[in-house]
Amino acid sequence: MVFSLIPSSPHLCFRSKPTTSLILPIRCSSSSSPSISTRSTSVHFDLKTYWTILIAEINQKLDEAIPIQYPERIYEAMRYSVLGEGAKRAPPIMCVAACELFGGNRLVAFPTACALEMVHAASLIHDDLPCMDDDPSRRGKPSNHTIYGVDMAILAGDALFPLGFQHIVSHTPMDLVPESRILRVIAEIARAVGSTGMAAGQFLDLEGGPNSVEFVQEKKFGEMGELSAVCGGLLAGAEDDEVERLRRYGRAVGVLYQVVDDILEEKSKGKNENGERKKRDKSYVGLYGIEKAMEVAEELRTKAKKELDGFDKYSEAAIPLYSFVDYAVDRGFSV
Repeated sequence: MVFSLIPSSPHLCFRSKPTTSLILPIRCSSSSSPSISTRSTSVHFDLKTYWTILIAEINQKLDEAIPIQYPERIYEAMRYSVLGEGAKRAPPIMCVAACELFGGNRLVAFPTACALEMVHAASLIHDDLPCMDDDPSRRGKPSNHTIYGVDMAILAGDALFPLGFQHIVSHTPMDLVPESRILRVIAEIARAVGSTGMAAGQFLDLEGGPNSVEFVQEKKFGEMGELSAVCGGLLAGAEDDEVERLRRYGRAVGVLYQVVDDILEEKSKGKNENGERKKRDKSYVGLYGIEKAMEVAEELRTKAKKELDGFDKYSEAAIPLYSFVDYAVDRGFSV
């Protein structure tokens, strides 16, 4: 339901004036990465290296978290969607970056980060079903139900949701994270995937309705970004006002990714099949056209960065989160 990035996409050129409060994090630098100025510092950061390192760590932990056991067919279907090539791991990486913003150890965040990827994969499995979005492919490969059948795909998705909760409880180091924080993380995930979160977005995506596009975009796509940022902050002990900033930031970034995806798809595919046209009708591109959608994307980018400006006291620790905002638009590399 979110962060379905288009690989090797061309850059978009926005007409509006770029914002002055900008991008790109700490920790990893290379000669090929640009220097980015925030309000008070200039930081040399290599987002691709940062992202690639985290993907490798998360993939290993996901592989360990879902071993094939009886009944094997369900686990094979679960692993197909969770461990398949092409996943960008944006939700878990945002969770880790948000945790580190407040001084948290990434080892603390990894169990929840893995759970978020399980939840993300489960939502995509169910989204692709014939009774939902009816997508035969995902990330350039056959959807789960295309390979394993609708019945097994439903079971695989159903199994991944509770496995995520179990993984958080059983693998989060209790000596580093108070139980109260873990409970808040679990409650946050339950809220996000439930009838007021992603399920509500999918309902309106199916049923339509006047002025429903913004709600669908926020619930189907913004919800996962919001959830990822908030969970990372909760694990590290962020204050309530800081959690709300992360909430607004993550929601804006999640919708931004999807708006840009829709723009890029429209530019690359044009007006093809009826099915593609039907999907575009439920997007900003389908409703307003490319030019207006690009304006919406720029507004979302500005909104996300404005929320991060409230974390000035954490200095360079906020830069990974800044970088995700510009990457959502620029798509400067593939991972």
